[in-house]
Amino acid sequence: MSDFEHVWRTAYRHPGRWDDVFPPVSMVTLFEASTAAHPQAPLLDFMGRKYSYAETLDGARRVACGLKALGYGPGDRIGLFLPNVPHYVAAYYGILMLGATVVNFSPLYSVDELSAQVADSGTKLLFTLSASALLPTALKVLEASALERLVVGSIAGALPAAKSLFYRWFRGSEVTPRPEEPRILAFSRLIANPGQCESVAIDPERDVALIQYTGGTTGTPKGAVLTHQNLSANARQVAQLDPDMGKTQDSILGVLPFFHVFANTCVLNRTVLTGGEIVMLPRFNAKQALAELRRTRPRSLPGVPTMYQALLDAPGMKPSDFSSLKFCISGGAPLPAQLKEEWERITGARVIEGYGLSESSGVVSTNPYDGLNKPGTIGQPLAATRVRLVDKEDPTRAPPQGEPGEIVVSGPQIMQGYWNRPDADAEVFVDDHWLRTGDVGLIDEDGYIRIVDRLKDMIAVGGFKVFPSQIEAVLYRHPAVKEALVLGLPDAYHGELPHAYVVLDEDVEPVSGPELCIWLNGQLGKHERVSEVVIRDSLPKTMIGKLSRKDLLAEVRGEA
Repeated sequence: MSDFEHVWRTAYRHPGRWDDVFPPVSMVTLFEASTAAHPQAPLLDFMGRKYSYAETLDGARRVACGLKALGYGPGDRIGLFLPNVPHYVAAYYGILMLGATVVNFSPLYSVDELSAQVADSGTKLLFTLSASALLPTALKVLEASALERLVVGSIAGALPAAKSLFYRWFRGSEVTPRPEEPRILAFSRLIANPGQCESVAIDPERDVALIQYTGGTTGTPKGAVLTHQNLSANARQVAQLDPDMGKTQDSILGVLPFFHVFANTCVLNRTVLTGGEIVMLPRFNAKQALAELRRTRPRSLPGVPTMYQALLDAPGMKPSDFSSLKFCISGGAPLPAQLKEEWERITGARVIEGYGLSESSGVVSTNPYDGLNKPGTIGQPLAATRVRLVDKEDPTRAPPQGEPGEIVVSGPQIMQGYWNRPDADAEVFVDDHWLRTGDVGLIDEDGYIRIVDRLKDMIAVGGFKVFPSQIEAVLYRHPAVKEALVLGLPDAYHGELPHAYVVLDEDVEPVSGPELCIWLNGQLGKHERVSEVVIRDSLPKTMIGKLSRKDLLAEVRGEA
């Protein structure tokens, strides 16, 4: 038992008990039980078109039966290359009903990034949209990988009739026609069945529901393997935090992307569990988000700090726009104290800072919805979640008394391991399946956790994880680049932004920093793009000649 567990047993600030137990439940059972309880209640509101629980469940069953007819079944990996659209929800639960495994892919991925993760996961079929920002990338991956099929949906088909007509008339340039070839199937054709195929038995603790890619401790993408029980337990843990749960109609503005583990748990799975309604937006746009807040009057708004800042800065914003909000969950990046104070003052809604990882199904700890919030902390652990500190150099022993240590976690939401990476599992787990987070923290006398440093080089850009080594690898492809290091530096809006520092090869035609920046950003995902490329005469190195990111950061901070 850790030194802090007695605090969480005796002075737990969340509803329920810290040592509660969450019996094994499959994600399919969770969805079907919620639908049985209120079949006609709205689950999704997409631009004004509502989908009830019964309608969404029927769509998911049709997806499962359509996939089964194509020859797919338990254990197959099926990918979602989708923004927040109704197709995502039907495909997500349909894949799970089939006994197959969902693989989430960011719509921001480049062809190379998507190809690499499709290959690594063994994804056989990919769901996407006819949007020009998605389909051309998916088509290139289909041609250059072992991917067998694409299922292509239409945004227009998911909109209310009037908006659908407007989209077809005026936004045709944003749509790429779906090629007519056997490997590419329309979503509407896939679900053209009664949805009555035989159900599949699911073992919640053994069957893999989701492979969620994360950079891990080295920056190399790895797939976190999450079972049905991992996901359903985290959904129940998160739902239990709300002191008003079951006492009021639950509604949530879903602008966080579902492909991200934060939204997957805190928006999608948790709201399905509670019988609530999700107001969906395909992507975050401050003006559109404000319009949806005014139209639908949701009760909660999970987000990342940059999103809250953008809403406060949006032209035409009025405090009354936020009057329906009661709780706003902030994650993905540290929440500045000034932003928290300003948001709560203007909106009247409480911002609750939490913490989690892909490897923990989304959430490890949060500040309480009601009661003592400690700015700059990530609160107390969720129920059934154990947290302790280990020495930063030797995770097999405790840190010196009173000193920070690496945060390690165990609980029902912790992944089984990384997909086909036993070597990485050996590095990330200690003792009996305790997860090393790579974050360094302290736990105070009230059991509140504070992150003070991180062992990882990961850069947090508006809630997305960006890894310097991947950007550096692209830089080294340029013939003029001799040495390169990428740092994450503070940014008032994004939290952090990547900045690149390079030494040029004197034997090659020189290139300017701005020119190199344009060349580099053209090959990166939108969330990875660097703020600048700085040309330097040299980069700091360790005693053995290795480029030193730590020393460069110290130099840059000194210059600033």
